[in-house]
Amino acid sequence: MSFSYIFSRLDVQQIASAFIVLFAVIDVLGSTPVFITLKQQGRPVNAWKATLISLGLLLGFFFAGDAMLRLFNVDIASFAVAGSLVIFLMSLEMILDVVIFKNMGPIKSATLIPVVFPLLAGAGSFTTLLSLRAEYATVNILIGLLLNMIFVFIVLKATEKVERIISPAAIYLLRKFFGIILLAISVRLFTANLSALMHNLG
Repeated sequence: MSFSYIFSRLDVQQIASAFIVLFAVIDVLGSTPVFITLKQQGRPVNAWKATLISLGLLLGFFFAGDAMLRLFNVDIASFAVAGSLVIFLMSLEMILDVVIFKNMGPIKSATLIPVVFPLLAGAGSFTTLLSLRAEYATVNILIGLLLNMIFVFIVLKATEKVERIISPAAIYLLRKFFGIILLAISVRLFTANLSALMHNLG
């Protein structure tokens, strides 16, 4: 594939659309209270590692997602339903002030779970990428994804500054508010994919 062909496929409107759709799904700003809470729990998030691993997973799923799921005999609807349940439990942690995900392993970092998956590179992001691939040119989707990952890195690096600017009371209220938002997202993701799952089973 030549550079001239790739350049000819560039479309600012498609790049902007892909960026906006992925930005809404990844919702890194909405996850800021989660990052702050994890830090307060002594579970730090490595911004570089989280960004690069998330980008790697999203790129891998973009190019090989269908084949990867078929290898394990799992369809995208089942994957999305499973991801929605993880997000649901995380929202309950934020709303009810309970600890559901206990870190029993030797690694205390929250970089992989739950930051990389399911917050940044979860079922919603995977499903969205597959949907975009059917509508937009690959190069435009990849540029939109890369721009999102740059923004994710900036937000993760700025978490400590946000924590210093916002009072503990405001963080607590934000945590409750975004807990409800996460709950709504999990329900929407669950219901949207459950019908597809039941149709496949039927």
